[in-house]
Amino acid sequence: MNIKKLIKTTKKPEIYTPGTAMMWTDEHISTQLLETHLSQDTDLASRREGTISSTVQWILEQVPGEGLNILDLGCGPGLYAERLARAGHRVTGMDVSANSLSYAKKSAQSNKLAVSYLQQDYLELTAENSYDLILLIFTDFGVLVPEQRTHLLNKIYRALKPGGTFLFDVLNHNGAVTTTAAKDWELSLKGFWRDSPYLALSESFYYEEEQVSLNQHTIIDEDGGREVYRFWIHTFSQNDLAVLLSAAGFRTTACSDGVLPDSELYGSEAVTFCLASK
Repeated sequence: MNIKKLIKTTKKPEIYTPGTAMMWTDEHISTQLLETHLSQDTDLASRREGTISSTVQWILEQVPGEGLNILDLGCGPGLYAERLARAGHRVTGMDVSANSLSYAKKSAQSNKLAVSYLQQDYLELTAENSYDLILLIFTDFGVLVPEQRTHLLNKIYRALKPGGTFLFDVLNHNGAVTTTAAKDWELSLKGFWRDSPYLALSESFYYEEEQVSLNQHTIIDEDGGREVYRFWIHTFSQNDLAVLLSAAGFRTTACSDGVLPDSELYGSEAVTFCLASK
């Protein structure tokens, strides 16, 4: 192992330097993620069933109507999509993970629900004037870098029907991560990151000027190969959101805190749900 190269790999990177790999498209990691999505013991990948059900009920109260055409971006294993379909809406789920979508399709078929699923990066959304409601749930908006956020908002605006609604959630400043966590390492014969021996070096960094946090995981296999996974964490005020949405053409915005119960990750006041209309 080249220690000098390893030190260079694990040091604090320039802000928004991309990682070298994606966890959602890795066959092994995405399998582990699916198990975490479905677990009722943790909120790490998806919120628990009771919270999802109450969130869907809240969403439909905010956007009333019958037979809405709904797009669920980053749908994972279909936990929101199925509930929306049961409420009588036409639902399409989009996700980049083949494992999550395979589960979602089988579950929809088993439950006789007509949910459509697309394996696609939602940054590549091409629809126009197609949806009454587009969802982006579980604070996905805040992991995107600024250029991606602008790009996605423009895509969503184009995909909505006139008068359609974009509904999403973000971490607000009550959920800010402003400290640098201690370095952590894991040496395992098999685990979350690989199904073969690996060393995982994990660390977080904070960029004070931009108020951005980074969780970085460097995974080293037994042959010395390295992959770096980087996860950016942004928080937003309601004014921040209003500025971003207005720039993309959205004409009205309503934001609400306290929609969710407290969880192992954040208190209920740390997550803001926002609605924007085309």
